[in-house]
Amino acid sequence: MPRAEMHTDAESLDGRLLFAIPKKGRLHEKCLELLAGADIQFRRHHRLDVCLVKNHPIALVFLPASDIPSFVGKGNVDLGITGQDVILEARMQEHITEVLKLNFGKCALQVQVPEAGPIKTVEELAGKRVVTSFEVLSGEYFNKIDEQLNISGGQKTKIEYVGGSVEAACALGLADGIVDLVESGDTMRAAGLHAIATLLQSEAVLIKSSIPKHVTLEPLIQLITSRIAGVIAAGKYVVCEYNIPRARLHDATSITPGRRAPTISPLEDEAWVAVSSMVEKNRIADAMDDLVKIGAEDILIFNLDNCRV
Repeated sequence: MPRAEMHTDAESLDGRLLFAIPKKGRLHEKCLELLAGADIQFRRHHRLDVCLVKNHPIALVFLPASDIPSFVGKGNVDLGITGQDVILEARMQEHITEVLKLNFGKCALQVQVPEAGPIKTVEELAGKRVVTSFEVLSGEYFNKIDEQLNISGGQKTKIEYVGGSVEAACALGLADGIVDLVESGDTMRAAGLHAIATLLQSEAVLIKSSIPKHVTLEPLIQLITSRIAGVIAAGKYVVCEYNIPRARLHDATSITPGRRAPTISPLEDEAWVAVSSMVEKNRIADAMDDLVKIGAEDILIFNLDNCRV
């Protein structure tokens, strides 16, 4: 879609960075939280697909996540957020640059079959019917399996596309297996399915065109990237502060080494020091336990709203 054809006045978009955001689905709400954390202020009127950012020369373009790789790769928009899976499905990996992994939307594209059925391996599924929303990736995967097993012609695995409710295909007799995204696995298990192979792991990423059309926007792209990276880091880390006997400082800093190095400050009691360090949230409870074991006191944990690291 050319820049001037979007649903807003073309003049109002002139000189603005066009930033594509998934308009619905599993990534949409997380993207809105990310924009808020990066202080990208906007109001989307009447569910319009384009809205202007108030505090930066940016226009947000709300698109289906599956369309964003093509829009970015062809230079119709300057920046976008989508899943690694849809980039590969759109065959746009040569045309876009992955700027930043966003640490959400994590899932796996997996081959699934009925748990109570006779098929236990992808080799047993080869040559049969497979339903999916990922025709390209599934086709490439099963073409390799078919070649390995010398399956050709009309005996090759039949890949059929459906746009949604892929997990129902086996129960309805439409398929012998499916290829679909799995996050928690609850939907898969509820449908009586289990995974027998994984095609790829995926997560949400910030992307730009490999050959940008609007070079003058590069400083703004770098600014937005830095802000988003700060929000991601703030969600991943906490600040841990504590007092520790100077004699145990080496042991303490091995527990909380920080991103580069911890901050160490002297206390009035020369036998003690104060330590401040960034620690990953998913290991902070263990770190606190280990600090207590070596004699740390007054251990405090602070959440981060934002940061630059």
